[in-house]
Amino acid sequence: MRSCVLAALVGTAGVALAFLGGEKDAHACGGCFTPPTENESVITDEKMLLTVSMQQTTLYDQINYSGSPASFAWVLPIKGTVTVGLSADILFQIVGNLTATQVETPPTNCPPPPSCAGLFGTPSNNGGGAAEGVGSGTGSGVTVTAQAQVGPYETVQLHSSDGSALNNWLTGHGYAIPASTQPIITSYVTAGFDFLALKLIPGAGVQSMQPVRVTSQGAALSLPLHMVAVGTGPTTGITIWVVADGRYEPKNFPTFTIADSEIAWDWSTSSSNYETVRLAKEATFGGRGWQIESSLELSQYTISQSLLQNVEYGGTTGGYLAGPAGDGGAGDGSAADAASGSGTGTGGDAGGGLAAANADLDVLFAGISPPNVRITRMRSDVAQSALSVDMALQASSDQSEMTNLHTPGQQIGEPQCAIYNSDCEQTGTAPRSQAIAMATSSNGCSTTQPKSRTAPTLAGLMALAGLVLVRSRRRARRPR
Repeated sequence: MRSCVLAALVGTAGVALAFLGGEKDAHACGGCFTPPTENESVITDEKMLLTVSMQQTTLYDQINYSGSPASFAWVLPIKGTVTVGLSADILFQIVGNLTATQVETPPTNCPPPPSCAGLFGTPSNNGGGAAEGVGSGTGSGVTVTAQAQVGPYETVQLHSSDGSALNNWLTGHGYAIPASTQPIITSYVTAGFDFLALKLIPGAGVQSMQPVRVTSQGAALSLPLHMVAVGTGPTTGITIWVVADGRYEPKNFPTFTIADSEIAWDWSTSSSNYETVRLAKEATFGGRGWQIESSLELSQYTISQSLLQNVEYGGTTGGYLAGPAGDGGAGDGSAADAASGSGTGTGGDAGGGLAAANADLDVLFAGISPPNVRITRMRSDVAQSALSVDMALQASSDQSEMTNLHTPGQQIGEPQCAIYNSDCEQTGTAPRSQAIAMATSSNGCSTTQPKSRTAPTLAGLMALAGLVLVRSRRRARRPR
C-alpha cells in the first residue's frame, strides 16, 4: 500500500491580495507520485500551513508516505527560485491545538441546593468543555536552476517550456510520474510555471521523512487543486491554516460558517450535532464548500514558547533534527544549518533542535509585526470533481475575529439535577424541569418524607425557654 499526504503553497498568476496591498506571481502545490502499479491507496487527508506577508510566502507541508523509499516522489509547481528547508510535525500539532474547534457543554441551569440547610456552597451551573548544482539538465529542453540536499531529501528546481521534455526528465531521473498525470504537469508548464522536485536520498528510509517548508519572495496565495488531485479518492479532507496579519478566505469557492444557534446538545449522549451540521452544509455545495472554522488573534510569544518548551523539555528534539541522512553528518545543529535544513545536530541533542525550531519560527513570522499574528483555519471535504479548478485565496472583507469555541443554542432532553428531602439532604437526581418544580413547590426542599428522628425546632426551643422563665419567677415570689 502507498499513501502520500501533501499540502501546498500556491497561487494563480496575478492574484490581487487586497489586505496585503500587493499583486504577485503565484506558486503552486505539489503532487505525490508512485509507480502506476503502486497506486492502490489514495490521499484521504491533507494539512497545509501557509504563512504570508509582504516580505515572503511560505508553505509548511506535512508529507506522510508508506512504501518503498525509492518510489517516493513529490513535485511542486513554483515561479522562479524558492528556498527549501525542514520543519517538524510538532509545529502542526501546536497550531492545530491552539485553533481546534471546541463545542462546550451548555449550562445545566439546575436549581441551587435548598437554602434551609445553610451549609451548602453554591455550585457552578456551567459544565466543562466537551469536547500539519546549477546548469543544463541531461534531458533536452530542461534546465536545472538549483539543486540541494535538504535533510533526507534530494531537491532540484527545474525550468522548461516543453511539458513533454519535463515529463521525460523527471521519469529519467527516478521520479515515477504516471502517464495520466503528465498532462497536468504539461498544463502548468504551458502556464509558465517552473517545478521543484523532491525525493529521498539513497539509503534514507521513510521513517526519516520530515515536513518541508518552501519559501518564495513576496505575497501570493492560491491553492492549485488540479495538482492536489493527484492520488486522491472521491473525497479528500483538507485543513488549511493561513498565518498572516489578517483573516483570509477562498475567493472562487463558496464558504460557510456554523453559528451556535445551529448546534444542538443532546444530554442523553453528552454530545453535539456539530459534525452533522458541518457535513450537511458541505453537501449543499456539492463538495465545493469550505467552512471557515475560526480566525484567531494569537500571541507570537505564546506560539513560540509552546514550540520551544516542547523541544527543550519534551525529552526529544521535537523532530527538528534532520536525522541520519542529513548532509552526510556535516551539520553541527547551528542556526545556519537549521535554516537550510541540512544539519543533523551534535548527537541529536535538544540544543540542535532548539536552533532548528527558532529558525522555523523566524520563517513562520517573517514580515508579520509582533506581538500578535492572525491564524485563520478552514476545512473542507473536497469532492474530486472540484479538484479540476485551482483555488485563489483572498483577504476577507470581514476582518473580525472568529472564535473556535461554541456553546450550543439548542438542547435535546434535559440534564439530571440533584433533588433534596425536607432535611435538605440530597436523595437522588431528576430531569431539570422536575427538579425545578419540586424545588419551587416545596420552598427549596422536596416533598420526600424526612427520616424518622427527633429534632429540636426553633418554636420548641422558644417554648422551653419560656417555661424555664416562668418557673424562675415563681420561685422568686415564694416567701422566705
